[in-house]
Amino acid sequence: MCRSIKTLRPPVTPEVHDEDIRAAALQYVRKVSGFRTPAAHNREVFDQAVASIAAATQDLLSGLQVRGSAPGPAEPRP
Repeated sequence: MCRSIKTLRPPVTPEVHDEDIRAAALQYVRKVSGFRTPAAHNREVFDQAVASIAAATQDLLSGLQVRGSAPGPAEPRP
């Protein structure tokens, strides 16, 4: 959809910062809305959309399990 949004998932991007997630969310909202900068009367809904998409992106990245990555802490065996 938007070629300028970079892949954020590890191991493609080993360290993902909040700024990276917000930038991707902003690009997505700009693409979908068709506005680079919203008019004053649309600013609140535009910013709210960016925040919602950034939160969803963080949830997604936090929940992904990437094959070949280090496993989490070992669970005790019965």
